Amino acid sequence: MTMNAEMSGRTAVITGGGRGFGKAFGVALAARGAHVVLVDLDGPAAEAAATEIRAQGGGAIGLAGDVTDEAKMREIMAQAAEVRGGVDILINNAGLHSHEYSQPILAMGLAKVKRLFEVNVMGVIACTLAAAPHMKGRAGASIVNISSSAAYMGGTAYGNSKLTVSALTVTLARELAADRIRVNAIAPGLILTDTIAAELPPETKARVKAMQMLQDDGSEGDIVDAMLFLTSPQAKFITGETMRVTGGMAAGT
Repeated sequence: MTMNAEMSGRTAVITGGGRGFGKAFGVALAARGAHVVLVDLDGPAAEAAATEIRAQGGGAIGLAGDVTDEAKMREIMAQAAEVRGGVDILINNAGLHSHEYSQPILAMGLAKVKRLFEVNVMGVIACTLAAAPHMKGRAGASIVNISSSAAYMGGTAYGNSKLTVSALTVTLARELAADRIRVNAIAPGLILTDTIAAELPPETKARVKAMQMLQDDGSEGDIVDAMLFLTSPQAKFITGETMRVTGGMAAGT
């Protein structure tokens, strides 16, 4: 890990921080001097990721927590705020996104659809409500929600949940502007993380790539770069926006 002090003195809370995008966000922010709090339903995975960051010279802790548990999220945000007097960055990354949750609503049934929205939508609200009092008035305070290009494609409950995340981003940006908290979102396209690569059929990958304007493969680093921009001073006049990082797949929809 190449360290610098760009975010020295700042605290970042990342949900779904045990693996994938969440872990990558934590590594990148810690490398810039932030103290990162990785929250995951899988507590051991969160602590393992935090241990890796600490071994590379960064500041990190891993905590177990379900983003739909309002009381637990309040407890975690308060604990995170103790480190440096508040919370500066919240990344609402936790979400259900596997093949299991990308089925037609009629196939999924009500119970599974409810669970999908509880995590992907209500989890964003619960974490934001818990973090906002600790972010109020802090210079550069920023929330980044993780949406998806599926929000613009139609056809699945998963896409509907992520379209709601993009809509919530606008609402929360408006409500939190008076507290000097910016709220934005990132909508990744086809990003071949280990999980996606393992479960995505080759024909599906080919179909999605055919919709991209750019035929390159998107990488985890592309999403990390978008997050770093949105949480930086360079984005100080940007709020309520969803940045599509899709190779042009979602453009115009």
